Amino acid sequence: MSINNAWLAVCDLTDIVPDTGVCALIDGEQVAIFHVQHAQEKVFAIGNYDPASQAAVLSRGLVGSIGERVVVASPIYKQHFDLKTGECVESPEYSVRAYATRIEGGRVWVQAGAQTQAYDEESAEAHQDVHAGALA
Repeated sequence: MSINNAWLAVCDLTDIVPDTGVCALIDGEQVAIFHVQHAQEKVFAIGNYDPASQAAVLSRGLVGSIGERVVVASPIYKQHFDLKTGECVESPEYSVRAYATRIEGGRVWVQAGAQTQAYDEESAEAHQDVHAGALA
């Protein structure tokens, strides 16, 4: 049974150590969820599967920034994935899905069906609009 477009409460924000990630199974997909203290948006969610290494490890990557982009470095080959869009900075063909997120009542919510493709700027902008609307 699919739960597309449903908002799912994944965990409390305090369950995620700041500037790290956790993994959750959402609608049959592993999703890496990050709590980033220094970012304007506090939580991000992208696919957990690293296409370059073919391993589900992105939730274990190091969180940082490249310019104004908040990224996670894959723990295996160190490619950087933009946490807003899922775009692989070095190799866009390795981009992963990005999910809409929000914080409500101290809980982290992820929208199962609201995915974007990083290399599609129009979709990325739509994702940001969804995210901004969810926080308003």
